[in-house]
Parts: sequence; C-alpha cells; structure tokens
Amino acid sequence: MSQSVTILGSGVVGLTVAAELHQRRCDVTVIDPNGAPGPHGCSWWAGGMLAPDCEGEVAEELIVRLGREAAEWWQSMGAELTYQGSLVVALGRDRQELDRFARRTENHKLLDQAGLAGVEPHLSERFNRALFMDAEAHLNPRKTISGLRDRLSAEGVTFLSEGTAAGQVVDCRGLAAKDALPELRGVKGEMVILRAPDVEIARPVRLLHPRFPLYIVPRGDGVFMLGATQIESEERDRATVRSVVELLNAAYALHPAFGEAELLEIGVDARPAFPDNLPRISGKDGIIYVNGLFRHGYLLAPAMARMVGELVVDGKSPEVWHEV
Repeated sequence: MSQSVTILGSGVVGLTVAAELHQRRCDVTVIDPNGAPGPHGCSWWAGGMLAPDCEGEVAEELIVRLGREAAEWWQSMGAELTYQGSLVVALGRDRQELDRFARRTENHKLLDQAGLAGVEPHLSERFNRALFMDAEAHLNPRKTISGLRDRLSAEGVTFLSEGTAAGQVVDCRGLAAKDALPELRGVKGEMVILRAPDVEIARPVRLLHPRFPLYIVPRGDGVFMLGATQIESEERDRATVRSVVELLNAAYALHPAFGEAELLEIGVDARPAFPDNLPRISGKDGIIYVNGLFRHGYLLAPAMARMVGELVVDGKSPEVWHEV
C-alpha cells in the first residue's frame, strides 16, 4: 500500500518534494490556498539561474555541492534548460571585484576582450575582462514551475486549495511557516522585467558592484529579468524607487541599449532564510519542515526534495537535518 503524504505549499520547494515523493510511489496531495503558481510567491520572481559555481562567491560549500544536482534533476522533469554558462563582469572602476570573485570561485575561465567578443559580442565593447562559467545553465522559472505542476496533476498528484492534511505532512510554506519556525526571517528582493529587443545577451550576466551587484537573465524574445536587491525585511508588496532606479542604472551601465527598454513588470517578495542562510529539514510534532532556501530556491530544491524522499520512504536522516 502506498504511503500517503500531504504537502503544504506549491512553490518550487513544495512541487519538487511532490515530484520526488510521487516518483517514490507515494500517494501525494498538495494543499495551497493560492492555487496555481503566480505572482503571490517568490518562486514566481526568481532568476532561474542554476549557477552553483557563481554562488560559491558568497555561499558555503554545502550550497555549491547540493546545487550541482539541480540541472540534471530539472531536465529529468521535462524543464527546458539553456546551457550557455554564466558571465561575470565588472566596470573598470570595480576591477578588483572581478579579481575577488575569481579567488572565491572555481570552474571559470578568464576571458580577455577578444575572448568575450566570441561569447557575448554586445558586451565586448564595454568590458575587456570577464569570468566565464561555461558549465552553468538557466531556466524560465514561471514556465518551469507551471509545467511541473501540470505534469504532476496529469500523473495523479492531487492539488487542493483547502482541505485536511492526511498521512505524513511535509510543510513547504516558505515564510508563512514562521508560525512554526520562529527563527525564519524574510529577506526582501526586488526585481524588474524589461523588453529590450536591441540587446543580444544569450546567458545570465552578473555585473559586480560593491553596493548593488546586478544579475540579468535572458528570457527570450528580447525579454530580460533584472535582479535583485537583498534587504533584511519581510515586506512582500512594496518595491522602492531607490531600489528600482539602482537596478535600472546598473542595467544601463551593462549596456546603454537598456536605456530604451520597455519596463514590463516590477516584482517584490521576501525569501525565507534562517540566521545562517542555510537550508534546513526539520521535524516537529510529526510534521516535516523544508525551508530556508534563501536566494537558492531553484538551485537547492531538487537536493532538498531528494533528501525528503529518502527520509519519508527510506528513513534516512537528511544531511541538512536540524533539531527543533
């Protein structure tokens, strides 16, 4: 008889856990009052970069190592991945930032201006050095999370907007789980989506800056996602003029053609994080909690889901287990 599991929350964590448990032949129900994926959650506003090498600049070894599982897992779920690597650049006055980034990361190539022209010709006129992480990938979060939900629904996973949890409960509610996990905090992120048909960039680019580093991710058809601020706040619905202007100024510094871009969306949400910025799987009153992925949702969710599957089905203790 299959094991019954109820998952609370259908963001990227809830859906990856649902997929992993469904593959392990559990009877899975997902309950989320928001229904289908949409702008009510930070999974909707993510950059979608599967870039463990880049994250090594500021993240601990655990994040990099677990993040290396992500691309293969997403591809196995039918997600459309773009394998074009990642670029890291810095303006001339911030040249030392690129050197610092190189010292703290692995698996990159240092490109001179000619090398950069061969990878991103539109950027070589403004930058004469870059780091190229050629093994990294990116995806479109909105298409990916909506597609995964549709796939699971078609395969028999039950999705409800309300209901009574049955069997093993796995709480994947993100910041909403603070009622049970008081150590959780919100880290506000603001981002913008632009249409700039005159800009040709094929891969995620990180522009280093001591105060407001920028990443820009191509979404196809001249659309780009720019992000993101990182503010200690649980605000989820208020983007400030200062933050948006800084993002847009950084985009213009990356390429002047962004000055003529069409502003499509401004997004804001709060990422769930613990004090150490590391993810946790924990247990309390018979409920399993999966939380604290911070700014690494799409990168870490597959590994977290795998560990939940091993815990629920095989009784194996997760590497990221945290006593409550």
